[in-house]
Amino acid sequence: MQKIKFINKTQATFFTSLRTRVDEYFQQKNLPKSGGNSLIIKAIIMLSLYFVPYFFVLFGGYSTLINVCLLVLMGIGIAGTGMGVMHDAIHGTFSEKKWVNKLFGGSIYFLGGNAYNWEMQHNTLHHTYTNILDMDEDITGKFMLRLNVAAKKKFFHRFQHIYAFFLYSLMTVSFLWKDFKEIGLFNQLAKDGIMKPFSRRELTILIATKLLYVVFIFVVPMVLMDISFGQWILGFLIMHCVAGLILSTIFQLAHVVEGAIQPIPDENGCVENAWAVHQLKTTSNFFGENKLFSWYIGGLDFQIEHHLFPKISHIYYRDLSKIVADTAKEFGLYYNSKGGFFPALGSHINMLKQLGVS
Repeated sequence: MQKIKFINKTQATFFTSLRTRVDEYFQQKNLPKSGGNSLIIKAIIMLSLYFVPYFFVLFGGYSTLINVCLLVLMGIGIAGTGMGVMHDAIHGTFSEKKWVNKLFGGSIYFLGGNAYNWEMQHNTLHHTYTNILDMDEDITGKFMLRLNVAAKKKFFHRFQHIYAFFLYSLMTVSFLWKDFKEIGLFNQLAKDGIMKPFSRRELTILIATKLLYVVFIFVVPMVLMDISFGQWILGFLIMHCVAGLILSTIFQLAHVVEGAIQPIPDENGCVENAWAVHQLKTTSNFFGENKLFSWYIGGLDFQIEHHLFPKISHIYYRDLSKIVADTAKEFGLYYNSKGGFFPALGSHINMLKQLGVS
């Protein structure tokens, strides 16, 4: 794969001006750029939504219906932990202390994922090469889905707006095998100088943490509960499908919507935008007035601010959004905001339809 270059230097003044204004915001208010104590409280709540129902399922002896409700709650906890705890921590914005970020970033192991893989795939590839086919895995190589105009179109894609959300629900289930598949991808990208190869140390951590997760989510329930393997599978899928549907939908509403461009690099791997303008043009917000919803999803309804400032905690995105929108307007750049979850969801479905037929 060839290296991608962002070459429009005339656009560089946009981010220089924006970064100055954002820095002034933090200086005037004397604020740290990390989440601080508010994220510790959120972490306790989100991790409790996951672990407390887990122990109730193991030891409560409840009816099937109550256990199903507890598994749904665990799925909500997985998604909340992923968006509001792990995501900030692996970006390094959960705390000013590296060891705290590493500790809470490690929560991904109990969700079935891997911290190093997430950092490489999300922080490095997705945040650098947003919406570029073969570089951004969020829109590349998805089973039965065409999420980019440069991807090959197949006959069944015309129906993808119907079945897409079922596939989205399998996102966290796919962690079980996808993290191993990433080894080959990272090593291939390393040959082209895009990233480091997958080290033996990371492979050891990957295997060890997957085994830990299998013990936590499979061995312990099967030993302590009087259930069949089929019952375990059903419970596992209920939990993960709830989590996967929430996570995937929130992520897709940021980039696969109307107005978010999908640039195709030229034969030299060049994209005719400065990096910051590329982030602005490939990303969309969907924040509304519901602050509780925004809190739960880790501020990911402010994806423009997150992509421009991934080293700033999500607790500041609502305040920063006015600065970003005003600066974009000043430079004649489109600030893509859908105004709420449901308008963004409708826009995403429209994009699925368009990408399925054109």
